[in-house]
Amino acid sequence: MRTDEEFEEPEPAPPGPRTRDRPPLVRELLLVAGLFLVYKLGRQLAAGHTAEAYRNSREVWDLERALHLPGEGVVQSSLLHGDTLVQLANTYYAAVHFPATAAFLVWLYLRRPGHYIWARRALAAVTAAALVLHLTYPLAPPRLLPVTGLVDTARLYGPSVYGPPDADQLSNQFAAMPSLHFGWALMVALGLIAVTRSVWRWLWLLHPLVTLLVIVGTANHFWLDAIAAAALLGLALAAVRRPRRVPAPTAVPRPRRPARRRTLVGAGR
Repeated sequence: MRTDEEFEEPEPAPPGPRTRDRPPLVRELLLVAGLFLVYKLGRQLAAGHTAEAYRNSREVWDLERALHLPGEGVVQSSLLHGDTLVQLANTYYAAVHFPATAAFLVWLYLRRPGHYIWARRALAAVTAAALVLHLTYPLAPPRLLPVTGLVDTARLYGPSVYGPPDADQLSNQFAAMPSLHFGWALMVALGLIAVTRSVWRWLWLLHPLVTLLVIVGTANHFWLDAIAAAALLGLALAAVRRPRRVPAPTAVPRPRRPARRRTLVGAGR
């Protein structure tokens, strides 16, 4: 008879608290669509302040020179070396901004539902803050300010998403501060870095970097527009609590019952 204790194979421990359940799809679609419509409506309400927008634009331009920031023309002159490069920049500005952000949210919803809620709240917060700034500080983009010496690359080379500023009924071109193109791109990169573990995940920062060069080179935004967007995103991320990563379940060994004594036939005879 064996008297020493033996142990069976490890038994999985009870799972810890799960990541927050995935929210209902229909509710999320309605919520995101509603937030987008409210934002578009708010931008339209901010229209009509043309004189103030040009005055603020000149102030931003002068402030950048006082701060010794590099001129936006340095980036634009690099794009204007060839038609192909500037057309690629215009296409990136027109076609990547919203689809990339939507794809980011869809991927999080399917693969990281807890982080999806965190990212959606952060994007909603920075967008709401941007809308307030659009209402209180209308700003003409540098392509509309003659003193900058910059050209409207989208109008000259295409493709363009804007019509004449005074007749554009689909967008408010005097809402350049802050740049949500850059703010959303930065959130996409930071979100993907936070939820993935690949050694290549830091390459996602190329998206906001390329976006920054595009919005400045096409003269749709000042440097300070991007800086303001980054500051607002930082405040939003500080206010929205990031979900905790749940550790993987660990195996807990369970003691085996003592071995039964075997009685041999004929024992004791």
